Amino acid sequence: MNNQINRVDDRKSNELRKIVFTPDYVDYPQGSVLVEMGKTRVLCNVCVEEKVPEWMAGRGVGWLTAEYSMLPQSTQKRNPRETNGLKGRTQEIRRLIGRSLRAAVDLSLLGERTLLIDCDVIQADGGTRTASINGSYVAVAIALKHLISTGTIPEETLLAPVAAVSVGMVSGQPCLDLDYAEDSSADVDLNVVMTADGKFIEVQGTAEKEPYDRQSLNQMLDLAEAGIQEIIRKQNAVMK
Repeated sequence: MNNQINRVDDRKSNELRKIVFTPDYVDYPQGSVLVEMGKTRVLCNVCVEEKVPEWMAGRGVGWLTAEYSMLPQSTQKRNPRETNGLKGRTQEIRRLIGRSLRAAVDLSLLGERTLLIDCDVIQADGGTRTASINGSYVAVAIALKHLISTGTIPEETLLAPVAAVSVGMVSGQPCLDLDYAEDSSADVDLNVVMTADGKFIEVQGTAEKEPYDRQSLNQMLDLAEAGIQEIIRKQNAVMK
């Protein structure tokens, strides 16, 4: 794989966009992070509720769920708010974020509490779902560390980080962390979510044009794993 091929923004094929985590971006949630991946910006807030859904009551365990939305002017063309029901894409991304972050929390130690994650896309330039996962882990960690510091829950409730990144085949070249221009023209588009110890939580992959072979898939997964480890290092750095 030739990592010297430059892209529209002069990144190499194995290079992430610039990532910035700004913790405590909003005062009121128990955990709040603004995550920026290139020009994509997502506000991730976490609220801790002292209850669980009715169907979980009495089990002594907690729950985590997520909501996701794109602000109307987060894209170049204004998108109307989803006031008449959620689109399929929105529902799918909400479930993805929830599944991903539940792998980062020992719900059996949380007690009968619910972690509610709100991911609001302020500006979209590709990779909004992966940015949401990356920012949400830090926001969840902030919220849980408050509970840990007061002795409300044990330290072991917060598990090792999870992170996500997009990869794809662009003009026959495997590329990491696609922006919108690359994503919209990619031959293959994958979203990968992994744990800090290299285990997969989810792999979403689609051949947008031509089918791809196992070698291309392996190349993309290798790129994703390396990129996710770099994102996790940044998550850990900001949490310290």
